[in-house]
Amino acid sequence: MQTIQEPQKKPTLVLASTSPYRRQLLDRFAVAYETARPGIAEERLPGESPRQLALRLAEEKARAVAANYDNALIIGADQVALLGEEEESAPQLLSKPGSHAAAVAQLRAVSGKSVQFLNGLALYHTPSGRCHTIVVPFRVLFRTLEDSLIEAYLRREQPYDCACSFKSEGLGIVLFERMEGEDPTALIGLPLIALRRLLEKEQFAVL
Repeated sequence: MQTIQEPQKKPTLVLASTSPYRRQLLDRFAVAYETARPGIAEERLPGESPRQLALRLAEEKARAVAANYDNALIIGADQVALLGEEEESAPQLLSKPGSHAAAVAQLRAVSGKSVQFLNGLALYHTPSGRCHTIVVPFRVLFRTLEDSLIEAYLRREQPYDCACSFKSEGLGIVLFERMEGEDPTALIGLPLIALRRLLEKEQFAVL
């Protein structure tokens, strides 16, 4: 007697983040998904490069959520912003400012300079334990920022929960001379072009 196999259930798509900015980006795919808070420590380990930090945290976020799902594709993402080059012995990492004074100091520091954003992305398939990872870089060259421009921008947009004190999808675009990279969504924190490629590796079609 021939056994009829049940069709394989499509995995649940899960974003291991509660960031409103990453949710807004993933909404562009117009697919159903869930969100979950990974709740991991995000400190840099001794001797860890910015690239290694972004990759490790993206994967740890995905794996932290995996225990709650039997059949899911879990997206982990982390962004590291640095002033200076990756290869330097001690590049300055730029965090979320959290306050007006810290944001002023950050924007003064990046005035006329180049800032690199390294976006770690992980896609974890819970049934198999497969985890695909990639780092997507993006670079921004800031114009010379006078104090009056910095103050006017911060008062208008108040980007105190954004790394490097700006929102590129908003008024922050006026702070730049040039943007360099393959995927502008990487600058916001979830590189959708790379994510689509990783999803296709797991036969999860967006369209």
